[in-house]
Amino acid sequence: MSQTTIDPRSLRPPPKRPIRLSWSDERVRGIFWQVVVVGIVGSIIWWLYSNTVHNLEVRRIATGFGFLNREAGLPIAESLIEYSPTNSYLRALLVGLLNTLKVAVVGIILATILGTIIGVARLSRNWVIAKLSAVYVEVIRDLPLLLQLLFWYALLQGLPGPRQALHPAEGVFLSNRGLKLPWIEWQGAHSLALLLFVAGLVATWLYRRQALAKQIADGNPRPVWHVALLTLVALPLAGWYALGAPFTPDIPALRGFNFQGGLTLSPEYFALLAGLVLYTAGFIAEIVRAGIQAVPKGQWEAAQALGLRPGTVLKQIVLPQALRVIVPPMTSQYLNITKNSSLAVAIGYQDIVSIANTTLNQTGQAIEGIAIIMLVYLSISLSISFFMNWYNARIALVER
Repeated sequence: MSQTTIDPRSLRPPPKRPIRLSWSDERVRGIFWQVVVVGIVGSIIWWLYSNTVHNLEVRRIATGFGFLNREAGLPIAESLIEYSPTNSYLRALLVGLLNTLKVAVVGIILATILGTIIGVARLSRNWVIAKLSAVYVEVIRDLPLLLQLLFWYALLQGLPGPRQALHPAEGVFLSNRGLKLPWIEWQGAHSLALLLFVAGLVATWLYRRQALAKQIADGNPRPVWHVALLTLVALPLAGWYALGAPFTPDIPALRGFNFQGGLTLSPEYFALLAGLVLYTAGFIAEIVRAGIQAVPKGQWEAAQALGLRPGTVLKQIVLPQALRVIVPPMTSQYLNITKNSSLAVAIGYQDIVSIANTTLNQTGQAIEGIAIIMLVYLSISLSISFFMNWYNARIALVER
């Protein structure tokens, strides 16, 4: 038998061809134009920066954020933290940020609940409910938001004074001073109970994930309610009871010319919150209605064939599938609530925009003030987008 010999040189990889750059190569042209565009943009940014610095120096306008440590002398009507005009501008801006978050967070929650209810009502078989919901959506979305804010603020200002305040329920008063509600005197026991409740939410969520994983593995369902009862109810109550179980209701009462005690929602905050919630709920309702209608009718028919009630079908079958359609556009509405809260300056609510505008008028630090406003809204918007994208990725269908 003849043996074939293999030339060792044939096992060597072929020599690399030298890379030739040619203008006819599409990749070369693409890289070239990208470099040109980046260079032009960088040059424009550098020119704007140098021109701004030069003009500020010529006009002897101070720059930097050193003014944040100076005394503000700025009165703020309502704040979530202790504040007085003798505090610094930094603390005043922090109060404005918290006031903005108070509107955005509460507005997102209430608008989601109201919008979901109206969106489901639009699909109701009851003709009156469906038509009323449709009229609400069409009317509320066609009116400018600023006009609605001014309407609610003017309506609250037209209410009677504290002595003739509307009294719809025990401890609830509505007047031109705002809405007064019963509250509790917050103490350390309540903070501990709230902390234990949040920890219980995390523990319940982790246990539920583990229970679902085991159910998928062996087919045996594992109840979660007993863990939820322990972590969400028993532990917070135990912590609250261990610190003395304080519960002192703070009921508002008329003292002189105004109410004392209780929780106060100022006319500015109440008007802003009502306008944002009612306006955004109209858009959320259409998103929810479209998401439900995107679920194939066969899902409804199959569930009804099994004898399930319409409410159970909607909650357990339709809405979980509709969320994959609802969540992406819902993110835009959450961002709109946050950004539209800047209209608070029109009705006198002191949010981050209002306080930053007053700050830059007093200090002359216009560029820094605008930069702070942009940074705040950019941070809030990116946080909302990050959370909603994470949630959307969790509920997305994954092909295996």
